Amino acid sequence: MSSENAAAEAVAAPSRFTPKLMIVAGGAVLLLVGVLAGLLVWLWPQPPAKTKVKAVHHAAAPASAAASAAEPQAAEPVLAAASAPDDDPPEPPEPPRAAPPVRLAEVPIDRLQRRLGEVLGAKGAVQTGQAGELRVLARSDRMQPVSHAHRPVVAASDASAPEHWSYGGMSGPRVWGRLKREYSACAVGQRQSPIDIRDGIALDLEPVQFDYRPGSFSVIDTGYTVQVDVAAGNAIEVNGRRYALQQFHFHRPSEERIDGRQFEMDVHLVHRDAEGRMAVVAVLLERGAAQPLLQTVWNNLPLEKHEAVAARAPLDPGQLLPADRRYYTYMGSMTTPPCTEGVLWLVMQQPVTVSARQIDTFSRLYPMNARPIQRAAGRMIKQSN
Repeated sequence: MSSENAAAEAVAAPSRFTPKLMIVAGGAVLLLVGVLAGLLVWLWPQPPAKTKVKAVHHAAAPASAAASAAEPQAAEPVLAAASAPDDDPPEPPEPPRAAPPVRLAEVPIDRLQRRLGEVLGAKGAVQTGQAGELRVLARSDRMQPVSHAHRPVVAASDASAPEHWSYGGMSGPRVWGRLKREYSACAVGQRQSPIDIRDGIALDLEPVQFDYRPGSFSVIDTGYTVQVDVAAGNAIEVNGRRYALQQFHFHRPSEERIDGRQFEMDVHLVHRDAEGRMAVVAVLLERGAAQPLLQTVWNNLPLEKHEAVAARAPLDPGQLLPADRRYYTYMGSMTTPPCTEGVLWLVMQQPVTVSARQIDTFSRLYPMNARPIQRAAGRMIKQSN
């Protein structure tokens, strides 16, 4: 019986190595192998050159595309190094390069801005915009400076001024006084023209003595109006002074108003005395019969602006005047820049008629060339009885 028990124990002994024990033993072996492998990886030295290349690749990737256009030769080595596969043999470390401390602290966008500035030099500038945005301002050698010099029209005219002002838009009458320092009177003057003539004091005014006679003339399109330059010898006498006629020109609609009424057109006859003082005779033009002198002027209109056309036939400025020579008078200014004040205005009370066709001819050139009404500012206005 004892021998049978011994045999049974011998057979059951190997059965103590159950599957559970085998799994535990295998796990222990794998854990030991993993620990040993981790120690080997941690102790194994990393290639310094490859680590540096990866850092440069990740830092310069956002700006590499833009920087390549400005410095293609400098970008190529970095891209080539960054594209090397991780399984290449380690490269020998490069010798350290001396660099200013500021460059070590630069982020990629700052470095790109600096390098673009070095490439452009005096030919441009680089400005920062929104986040991640650079603005390159470049100047080509082929660009020429723009000249803003303009040819002035004939002197002694209230239509004479450089050609950068206008009757509308960004350079219209509202901003004349700010366009140039010489035009400041257009904004701050206290005796500006034209005005709405109201409440004139009726007096026995001395008649204006018109000494007009037929003579040669020329017509010029100034870019602001049609102007007629007349020969010497025409003049007026008023208040004991003699003023020589320089030229006359037209506005549509009329710049002057009488008790709020505005007319189709007006003509300004500009005079100057020996001391340089100005006197302007204004004649209001309303729709009606044709005006012979006006038709003579239209027949000699120039084909190009700023080129005077000398007419063959003589012209008598007296034909522009109404039969009734009574007038309004006040002190004002020229009605175009530089808006010079101290001008004696003589506005004829009776209008002169012009035909619809004559009005249309001028309107095709200048549909509107009238300065807005200015403040009377308490000025005295006289009128003939």
